[in-house]
Amino acid sequence: MSNWNQEMVALRLQEAAKTAHRLPPNRVQGYFNLWPPFVRTEFERLAMEVAAPIYFAPTPRDVDRMLEVMGWMRWLEVDARKLIWMRAERHRWEDIARRFGCSPRTAQRRWNRSVDILVARLGGESGGIACFGAMESTCAG
Repeated sequence: MSNWNQEMVALRLQEAAKTAHRLPPNRVQGYFNLWPPFVRTEFERLAMEVAAPIYFAPTPRDVDRMLEVMGWMRWLEVDARKLIWMRAERHRWEDIARRFGCSPRTAQRRWNRSVDILVARLGGESGGIACFGAMESTCAG
């Protein structure tokens, strides 16, 4: 796939974020419960909170695609990675802007520039490194 554009990269980033959230949690090995399960009455079950929804673990193909996208993040600086990932997790622009101390429109421009760098690198061009903050004027990206 050599004809990358912003929409395709954004969709892959969102897919990777969803896959990352579907991964099983890290748990400490070696702890287990010896107590038998409680048998609850019908009234106790009705009074309990609603059970959390069950999510299916991602397929190996999904994990491979997520790891490929995470490899793309090496092409960006840390702040650009965080911005890209926050947007992939569907955070609002206002929340992203508050996190980075800028206006929502500036956050959108930085996201566009970072995604453009990813598109350029995926297309075979030698895109620069996306950088933000105080060093922005000295970056060649």
